[in-house]
Amino acid sequence: MASKDTTSTRDAAPATGHRPAPPPTAPRAWTARLVVVGVVLAALSLRPAITSLGALLEEVREGLGMSGGVAGLLTSVPPLCFAVFGVTAPRLARRFGAGAVVCAGMAAITAGLLIRPYAGGTAGFLAASALALMGIAVGNVLMPVIVKRWFPDRVGSMTGLYSMALALGTSAAAAVTVPVTDALGGGWRSGLAVWAGPAAAAVLAWLPLARERGATPAAPSPARAEDGRTEGGRAEDAPVLRITRSRTAWALAVFFGLQATAAYITMGWMPQIFRDAGVPASTAGLLLAVTMVMGVPLAFVIPRLATRLPHQGPIVVALGLCGLAGYAGLHLAPAAGAWAWALLLGVSNCAFPLALTMVGMRARTGGGVAQLSAFAQSAGYLLSIPGPLLVGVLYQHSGGWGLPLALMAALMVPQMAVGVLAGRDRTVEDEAAR
Repeated sequence: MASKDTTSTRDAAPATGHRPAPPPTAPRAWTARLVVVGVVLAALSLRPAITSLGALLEEVREGLGMSGGVAGLLTSVPPLCFAVFGVTAPRLARRFGAGAVVCAGMAAITAGLLIRPYAGGTAGFLAASALALMGIAVGNVLMPVIVKRWFPDRVGSMTGLYSMALALGTSAAAAVTVPVTDALGGGWRSGLAVWAGPAAAAVLAWLPLARERGATPAAPSPARAEDGRTEGGRAEDAPVLRITRSRTAWALAVFFGLQATAAYITMGWMPQIFRDAGVPASTAGLLLAVTMVMGVPLAFVIPRLATRLPHQGPIVVALGLCGLAGYAGLHLAPAAGAWAWALLLGVSNCAFPLALTMVGMRARTGGGVAQLSAFAQSAGYLLSIPGPLLVGVLYQHSGGWGLPLALMAALMVPQMAVGVLAGRDRTVEDEAAR
């Protein structure tokens, strides 16, 4: 069976008009281990810039004299930056190499997190935040590319490891920023700046990998990835696809945007829902941490399961139903069943690692993954921007959580529908060529 796969891959090469690539050579074991370390450290650094600020937002507002409107705008800045800067990642990867761009992104996060607490005003704080978010944006897009390129036979397990580290970094920054700030003397500036540490460690891990532009990391040859396809190219070398001609790409972009909408609404508003229901502020914060922590173990399990299924639609539907149950519980008995609703919404938020896994599965080549990742994440994050703002408007004008929760539940229906479409066994290369 392996010989048939090898033969078919070689026979198909002339039809593309390109000379067959030389067979890959196995990378040194230490290099592969360094990539794993780099992926984990990068994932740990991709969310603390956001969740650490949320924990100290009131102190930041008072310290900088920031208006409520500007502070509210901060909740929409991350997805906007992800959309604007993420779309440039494939082009940069083709020119400089994915490893070099990820390394530069980690350096941008480090610099932004170190500068913004001491920038001296609101404008400087926003500019430094944008610098950090720019680095996060390219990391968001290129991590699936790194996984596909270096571990084509372990897409599910490596995506799970990356997603688990991402969830761990997200929840850790939300949970320990305030205690760390108190331990450092109570100044919010030091409490925010300390999160530059993990990003600096990621820079050190990626520096040796920044020169890997021309190298072809090993896949077992012949390589059969967990999604049943062979690795056929790198982000730097692949031709540009007409990605907007792919229905799967559009479905994945909308799915990514709707799950991001639900995640940002949860992170921004769930504690307030519980507090309005009479739950103490400390408990409300702990409930949010529980929701975020649910992503740690499930982010490792779900991608591995997804790569073993020919269609990921059943997982999409199961996660969506958990979300619907969680929103219904928040409406009917927010305080009495608070822990159950927090757990259900934590499961539902694991649509994010599923979306990342499907990005790796819906493209045949590393270059295709890069372009699909940039398109799905940029379009998706643009789509997610109005959600948290609209929930705030509905809450303010209705005086309660009935309408906002109805909106959240309603958005789960199209999320399940487009997720089922995105989960079909298709590739964007095939669809873009039609």
